Amino acid sequence: MISGDAIRGYIDLMILSLLRRAPSYAYELARQISAVTDADYTIKQTTLYSAVKRLENARLVTSYPGTSQSGKPRTYYRITEAGAGHLSLKVAEWHSTKSVVDRFVAGLDAPLPSIPLEGAAS
Repeated sequence: MISGDAIRGYIDLMILSLLRRAPSYAYELARQISAVTDADYTIKQTTLYSAVKRLENARLVTSYPGTSQSGKPRTYYRITEAGAGHLSLKVAEWHSTKSVVDRFVAGLDAPLPSIPLEGAAS
Protein backbone atom coordinates (compact mmCIF):
# COMPACT_ATOMS: atom_id res chain seq x y z
CA MET A 1 0.00 0.00 0.00
CA ILE A 2 1.26 3.45 -0.89
CA SER A 3 0.61 6.21 1.64
CA GLY A 4 -1.25 9.35 0.68
CA ASP A 5 1.74 11.38 1.85
CA ALA A 6 4.06 9.63 -0.60
CA ILE A 7 1.84 10.29 -3.59
CA ARG A 8 0.19 13.61 -2.65
CA GLY A 9 2.17 15.74 -5.10
CA TYR A 10 1.18 13.54 -8.03
CA ILE A 11 -2.60 13.28 -7.61
CA ASP A 12 -3.12 15.96 -10.28
CA LEU A 13 -0.85 14.07 -12.69
CA MET A 14 -2.82 10.87 -12.12
CA ILE A 15 -6.21 12.54 -12.63
CA LEU A 16 -5.11 14.51 -15.68
CA SER A 17 -3.52 11.44 -17.27
CA LEU A 18 -6.78 9.52 -16.90
CA LEU A 19 -8.83 12.42 -18.27
CA ARG A 20 -6.45 12.75 -21.21
CA ARG A 21 -7.53 9.25 -22.21
CA ALA A 22 -11.27 9.92 -21.79
CA PRO A 23 -13.70 12.14 -19.88
CA SER A 24 -14.88 10.57 -16.63
CA TYR A 25 -16.74 11.18 -13.37
CA ALA A 26 -15.21 11.13 -9.88
CA TYR A 27 -16.30 7.66 -8.79
CA GLU A 28 -14.97 6.14 -12.01
CA LEU A 29 -11.69 8.08 -11.64
CA ALA A 30 -11.27 6.56 -8.16
CA ARG A 31 -11.90 3.07 -9.54
CA GLN A 32 -9.43 3.64 -12.39
CA ILE A 33 -6.74 4.88 -10.00
CA SER A 34 -7.18 1.76 -7.88
CA ALA A 35 -7.11 -0.47 -10.98
CA VAL A 36 -4.02 1.14 -12.52
CA THR A 37 -2.14 0.83 -9.22
CA ASP A 38 -3.32 -2.77 -8.68
CA ALA A 39 -4.97 -1.46 -5.48
CA ASP A 40 -1.58 -0.34 -4.10
CA TYR A 41 -3.13 3.12 -3.83
CA THR A 42 -6.77 3.89 -3.14
CA ILE A 43 -7.65 7.56 -3.31
CA LYS A 44 -10.02 8.92 -0.67
CA GLN A 45 -13.16 10.50 -2.08
CA THR A 46 -12.46 13.77 -0.23
CA THR A 47 -8.95 13.89 -1.73
CA LEU A 48 -10.29 13.18 -5.21
CA TYR A 49 -13.10 15.74 -5.06
CA SER A 50 -10.85 18.48 -3.69
CA ALA A 51 -8.26 17.74 -6.40
CA VAL A 52 -10.87 17.80 -9.18
CA LYS A 53 -12.32 21.08 -7.85
CA ARG A 54 -8.81 22.58 -7.64
CA LEU A 55 -8.11 21.49 -11.24
CA GLU A 56 -11.44 22.92 -12.35
CA ASN A 57 -10.80 26.24 -10.57
CA ALA A 58 -7.41 26.40 -12.31
CA ARG A 59 -9.20 25.70 -15.64
CA LEU A 60 -7.19 22.54 -16.21
CA VAL A 61 -10.42 20.51 -16.39
CA THR A 62 -14.02 21.39 -17.15
CA SER A 63 -17.16 19.70 -15.92
CA TYR A 64 -20.44 18.91 -17.62
CA PRO A 65 -23.56 16.93 -16.71
CA GLY A 66 -23.88 13.41 -18.07
CA THR A 67 -25.35 10.00 -17.40
CA SER A 68 -23.34 6.94 -16.41
CA GLN A 69 -23.79 3.57 -18.08
CA SER A 70 -26.03 2.59 -15.17
CA GLY A 71 -28.30 5.54 -15.98
CA LYS A 72 -27.34 7.67 -12.97
CA PRO A 73 -26.75 11.39 -13.48
CA ARG A 74 -23.07 12.23 -13.02
CA THR A 75 -20.81 15.23 -13.27
CA TYR A 76 -18.21 14.38 -15.89
CA TYR A 77 -14.79 16.00 -16.18
CA ARG A 78 -12.63 16.48 -19.26
CA ILE A 79 -9.11 17.84 -19.59
CA THR A 80 -8.66 21.26 -21.19
CA GLU A 81 -5.86 22.37 -23.49
CA ALA A 82 -4.27 24.12 -20.51
CA GLY A 83 -4.66 20.89 -18.54
CA ALA A 84 -2.84 18.93 -21.24
CA GLY A 85 0.02 21.43 -21.08
CA HIS A 86 0.09 21.22 -17.29
CA LEU A 87 0.14 17.42 -17.52
CA SER A 88 3.22 17.57 -19.76
CA LEU A 89 4.98 19.76 -17.17
CA LYS A 90 4.00 17.43 -14.32
CA VAL A 91 5.26 14.38 -16.26
CA ALA A 92 8.62 16.11 -16.84
CA GLU A 93 8.74 17.04 -13.14
CA TRP A 94 8.01 13.41 -12.23
CA HIS A 95 10.89 12.13 -14.36
CA SER A 96 13.26 14.63 -12.71
CA THR A 97 12.02 13.76 -9.22
CA LYS A 98 12.29 10.03 -9.88
CA SER A 99 15.81 10.47 -11.23
CA VAL A 100 16.92 12.29 -8.07
CA VAL A 101 15.34 9.76 -5.71
CA ASP A 102 16.73 6.85 -7.76
CA ARG A 103 20.24 8.17 -7.14
CA PHE A 104 19.73 7.82 -3.40
CA VAL A 105 17.99 4.45 -3.55
CA ALA A 106 20.45 2.91 -6.02
CA GLY A 107 23.43 4.01 -3.98
CA LEU A 108 22.35 2.83 -0.54
CA ASP A 109 25.49 0.75 -0.11
CA ALA A 110 27.81 3.11 -1.97
CA PRO A 111 29.79 5.82 -0.21
CA LEU A 112 28.57 9.36 -0.65
CA PRO A 113 30.66 11.68 -2.81
CA SER A 114 33.03 13.83 -0.79
CA ILE A 115 31.81 17.35 -0.27
CA PRO A 116 34.34 20.06 0.58
CA LEU A 117 33.67 21.69 3.93
CA GLU A 118 32.42 25.22 3.71
CA GLY A 119 35.19 27.69 4.41
CA ALA A 120 37.92 25.04 4.32
CA ALA A 121 41.18 26.05 2.69
CA SER A 122 41.88 24.35 -0.62
